[in-house]
Amino acid sequence: MLSQTIVSPADLRRACDDARAAGKRVGFVPTMGALHAGHVALVAEARRRAELVAVSIFVNPTQFGPGEDYARYPRDLYADVRQLGEAGVDIVFAPDRQAMYAAGDETRVRVSGLTDVLEGARRPGHFEGVATVVTKLLSIVGPCVAVFGRKDYQQLVVVRRMVEDLMLPVEVVGHPTVREPDGLAMSSRNRWLSPAQRERALSISRGLDSAARRFAQGERDARVLEAVAAQPMDAAGLTIEYVEASDPDSLAPVGGATGSRVLLSIACRVGSTRLIDNVVLGEDLPPLG
Repeated sequence: MLSQTIVSPADLRRACDDARAAGKRVGFVPTMGALHAGHVALVAEARRRAELVAVSIFVNPTQFGPGEDYARYPRDLYADVRQLGEAGVDIVFAPDRQAMYAAGDETRVRVSGLTDVLEGARRPGHFEGVATVVTKLLSIVGPCVAVFGRKDYQQLVVVRRMVEDLMLPVEVVGHPTVREPDGLAMSSRNRWLSPAQRERALSISRGLDSAARRFAQGERDARVLEAVAAQPMDAAGLTIEYVEASDPDSLAPVGGATGSRVLLSIACRVGSTRLIDNVVLGEDLPPLG
């Protein structure tokens, strides 16, 4: 199956309006391209919930800070479109920067509170860029079911809050993190890892798995769980930016004893490649099964 590729926001809006007028539900998956099996799983989830599925491919410049990897972020539109066609996507939306941020653009969307911790604390302006581009995309697509991956858990929580606060006609669905058979969370940035670095990166999921099993055995001290998750990464020589226990809903840091659910988030560098991962203890299966 060949997907229809659209570059104009007006054309995408028209196509989605026409689908709804024909009685179809629209499913939408926003991506930055460099697609892998994790993205395909999001597409499959959207297909289960909707009759027309649209996927956007846009490397959003406003969510990258100075010195981050915007310029080197992997881009292969031809391969992405082919993969989406094989996955049964109806429409691929691939706008250029001018289509999404016209000359004179000055409006940004900010979600307070939820963006002050974890990634937001380390990447100033990141979630303002995310919220702005997602608002634009959802405005173009219109009423839909939008599927996001839980690997970017904070992003999912921020988008849900934004959709609720702005009263957008969108159902936001979070899909479980998709992992390689050895446990590494799928990421477009994984392609930058050398074989040796990839082996070291497995310490991320091993740490989360160890913490999940300690939690299942009754451990509730947040500092202990963080230390358990960090130990394999320390041993592998990763540069840890944070290992933090948080409330899964408010994202507020958890000190002392946790409740029956707790988000354990990790950000680290393997060489020059920055990777993130997480598990909701008490809710998600351990990363290694």
